[in-house]
Amino acid sequence: MSEDLARATMSARLGEAQKYRQGRNLVVARRLSRKAEQAAQQARLALARL
Repeated sequence: MSEDLARATMSARLGEAQKYRQGRNLVVARRLSRKAEQAAQQARLALARL
């Protein structure tokens, strides 16, 4: 369940990052990509604890 949620959150953030990147706002895009990567890492850690 939490894996699906993390995956959805990550894909939403990556989608936002892609939109911003197309809008030439690279700073925001990088920040959102980093957030997506952090969410994925947290999800992996949570799964490892199970």
